[in-house]
Amino acid sequence: MKIAIKNMVCPRCITAVQQLLQDAGLKVVEVNLGEAVIEEELMTNELSNIGDKLKDRGFELLNDTKQQLVDKIKSIVINQIHHLDNNTIIFSDLLSKELHKDYSSLSKLFSVEEGVTLEQFIILQKIEKVKELLLYKEKTLSEIATMLGYSSTAHLSTQFKKTTGLTPTVFKQKGEGLRKSLDDITKNI
Repeated sequence: MKIAIKNMVCPRCITAVQQLLQDAGLKVVEVNLGEAVIEEELMTNELSNIGDKLKDRGFELLNDTKQQLVDKIKSIVINQIHHLDNNTIIFSDLLSKELHKDYSSLSKLFSVEEGVTLEQFIILQKIEKVKELLLYKEKTLSEIATMLGYSSTAHLSTQFKKTTGLTPTVFKQKGEGLRKSLDDITKNI
């Protein structure tokens, strides 16, 4: 049985969900960002119980197929930007290939369900990654721009200021406490 789970945004989330399901006595086949596969079929009350346990840890069961697709889109984008080194990928191609759907329909669904465009979500995720890298002070702004697929440092700086209200330099000075958790990035837009 495949279970769709909202708010899984990192490898620690995978570990937490896997442990939760195993602690519930379930035989886990696989856990990935946004979903878990277990051997057995669950009754409605068992699924509800798992849902409550997930909710206690900040996750949520997804029953709506549209919301499941949106969550898969988010997982792919987050994984690509925050957990892989090659961020020069073209997201429209990646999402179409991974989800076997036309990008324009994915983008439209995302906008309707989330109240923000898919392109804006990708930008917000990239800016959050920029914040993280600036605070680590291990890479120059030029290296960050290249890593995240920006055409230039100026383009990155302009988008950063438009999104955060601060230049990268000012953010670097003020930095701490100005970052958001990945699953809260689209809130308060």
